[in-house]
Amino acid sequence: MTDALHTDLLRLAQEAAARAGELLRDGRPADLAVARTKSSPIDVVTEMDIAAEKLITDLISAHRPDDGFLGEEGASTEGTSGIRWVIDPLDGTVNYLYGLPTWAVSIAAEQDGETVAGVVAAPVRGETYHAVRGGGAWATGAWEGERELRCRPAPPLDQALVSTGFNYVTEVRTHQAEVAARLIPLLRDVRRSGSAAIDLCDVACGRLDGYYERGLNAWDWGAGDLIAREAGALTGGRPGERPSRALTVAATPGVFEPLQRLLDTFGAWHDGVPDA
Repeated sequence: MTDALHTDLLRLAQEAAARAGELLRDGRPADLAVARTKSSPIDVVTEMDIAAEKLITDLISAHRPDDGFLGEEGASTEGTSGIRWVIDPLDGTVNYLYGLPTWAVSIAAEQDGETVAGVVAAPVRGETYHAVRGGGAWATGAWEGERELRCRPAPPLDQALVSTGFNYVTEVRTHQAEVAARLIPLLRDVRRSGSAAIDLCDVACGRLDGYYERGLNAWDWGAGDLIAREAGALTGGRPGERPSRALTVAATPGVFEPLQRLLDTFGAWHDGVPDA
């Protein structure tokens, strides 16, 4: 049974994600350009990332002025309520810049440091995924009503379809490519979508058997991690650890542990030195 507060937080996250998704989908200028860069010249931010984050934080603040924020594009306030919103206003910015469809709005609500509600909206897919802690994972899309999400039954590792992502710092992505080259012969195949939030939701939907990536931030995995777990997937970082910048792993039970062990053996993590 879910807490009424958590349900209210979910509804607010759903409203904010829907409005931000509409802004990004319908308001994308034909001459969209890079507003600034972050970790490297190819790690970009557009004016739409900034506008979407402002829309989200303004809407949530109007309803819950005492809450805190952690946003990819700079929103950072402590708050006094015990609730913090972790926001990626546009996950998959390079896809968005190029007009590719795989991008999303990700909003998670934390209570005392634990994620209790999360929404990932993928407007071009026409799908939105959501979860409240203890309430399962659900999605809306081209089908009627809400659909409960369940991860796939676990295949043998050599039949697992696994997704990953690559950092924008050259040295890091070179190492990630080396890890992927070692993994590919041991799996069915490897995919790369360009959106961590969507990859995590695809694990929840049963469209992937697993996903891993190094160098993610809390806003990248916040909502998607909860959605994957509520759909029955296992998530973590290095063995015995939670998801972190060092390593984030999500997979169907049966794939998770062997995949995590291989990634640890191959050094897919980093030692705490920031990637950016």
